[in-house]
Amino acid sequence: MRKLENSELDRLDIATFKKAEKSPIIIILDNIRSLNNIGSVFRTADAFLVQKIYLCGITATPPHKDIRKTALGATDSIDWEYRENTLELIEELKSSGVKTIAVEQAENAVMLNKFGTKENETLALVFGNEVKGVSQEVVSASDVVLEIPQFGTKHSLNISVSTGVVVWDIWSKINS
Repeated sequence: MRKLENSELDRLDIATFKKAEKSPIIIILDNIRSLNNIGSVFRTADAFLVQKIYLCGITATPPHKDIRKTALGATDSIDWEYRENTLELIEELKSSGVKTIAVEQAENAVMLNKFGTKENETLALVFGNEVKGVSQEVVSASDVVLEIPQFGTKHSLNISVSTGVVVWDIWSKINS
């Protein structure tokens, strides 16, 4: 086996990416503190043709050198928008037919491996603050709470890792 060079990966250029059909996934970042985590989420969103990222509350926005360092250009390909209030955004998306999903550990959460999607359904995935998680008011307003099963001693995953796990799982279910 030979490792492939970047030029052999047949990736889209930004103009083609912008025109490409997107997956029915939206990402909402609820008060994320780490600029490196934000940049990493942009890269994950690019990899799976996410429709849009909403950056809410204290979540920083591009351009910023620490976001750029981990995004590696994905802030140019992914559509994004800043919103001050996550709860207002959730209500707006729900009223337009988008299914809102808080990724959090909560009572009656659906385990990711048990979660199914419906055809032609747009999903907005809410990922929360590195310490406090998704705010309770947003959890309460969401249509579903989704939990990543964990089997070790730690209580949580890094937000950028959680985003990668959940987006990959949902993308693969949509595209199976």
